[in-house]
Amino acid sequence: MEDTGIYGSNDRLKWVRSSSFIVAAGLAVVFCVCFVLFGFSAAKPEKTLILEYRINPNNASPASLMRLPGLGLGRANAIIEYRIRFQQDNQGDVAFRDCDDLQKVKGIGPITAGNMCEFLKFE
Repeated sequence: MEDTGIYGSNDRLKWVRSSSFIVAAGLAVVFCVCFVLFGFSAAKPEKTLILEYRINPNNASPASLMRLPGLGLGRANAIIEYRIRFQQDNQGDVAFRDCDDLQKVKGIGPITAGNMCEFLKFE
């Protein structure tokens, strides 16, 4: 004979065990749903770009240019190649006088130029 302790009978013990299991499973489901809804969204920090200084595209290195939003190594190199070619063709004149001049580089359109404009200086 099984010791039922404070429950009094086997039927009552089975009912308590099954009820406890149902409550525990329900709580587990609730916690999982809360984790999925709130855990992942809280874990994604907003992407913010913080630069200590503004970058001059007329003399910046590829590493500096790659810190700008929307620029990878390919576009950074394209800016430098354009800059070098422009200076050779125009007796050393600066290639970029404002953000709109960056659109002359292949692969940089108005949206990309606009996104990085606040991080640039032209001297």
